[in-house]
Amino acid sequence: MKKIIILFALFASTVFSQNSQQKFQMQLKDEISQNNPGRSNMQLLNFAKIEKKNSGVAMLLSFVLPGMGELYAGSFESGKYLLITDAVLWGTVIGLNSYGNWKKDNYKSFAETYGGVSLSGKDENYFAHLGEYLSVDDYNREMDLQREYSSVYNTDKYYWNWVSESRRKEYKEMWRSSEQAFNSIRFAVGALILNRVISVINAIRLVTAHNKEAERQNSLDISFAPNYLENKAVGMSLNIRQAF
Repeated sequence: MKKIIILFALFASTVFSQNSQQKFQMQLKDEISQNNPGRSNMQLLNFAKIEKKNSGVAMLLSFVLPGMGELYAGSFESGKYLLITDAVLWGTVIGLNSYGNWKKDNYKSFAETYGGVSLSGKDENYFAHLGEYLSVDDYNREMDLQREYSSVYNTDKYYWNWVSESRRKEYKEMWRSSEQAFNSIRFAVGALILNRVISVINAIRLVTAHNKEAERQNSLDISFAPNYLENKAVGMSLNIRQAF
């Protein structure tokens, strides 16, 4: 996990530096196209082409970690909110899972103490039935009445007998709290997936806008020519041509 975080940090710093350089280049070309260079001739001569972005890379990054596709596309303004949302959702998933397991350990210990339950080898259905019937005999009678003979428990292996009805109800409430926590995780996971879909769509939109702007900026043909007066160079002239 630490290696993944470090790799993302390195990638984010690289992308940020690339985006800063490309923004500088775009601003420089805008100034030049408006006949207001505002930079030295040496800076203009060292001007580089603006690279286009890859939509597939943006999609992959946004799916792995929302916000990274936007950062790659050169616009993290909207991506940062998706990244924050993802962190909150992951925190919710971890919190709900921890709470559900804590409640699960509690109701199992409670059943062992007040219901005479042996925890070894029991499945989830068994622990659900514990909260519905006062004893294994009550459960088996109900199954016989419903002709669900295959569901009848072996009374030796699956024994339980609550000391009172109130203890059974107390156990059922603990079991329900645990199940509600685990069920809520599904909604949080769904929100995580939705957040990624939104980030992917947003990243593609930003990459498309970036590439269109790159095409426009890269179509500027900039050249320099010396100005002569009596066979002596007295300055430089800037020639700008827009390709269509």
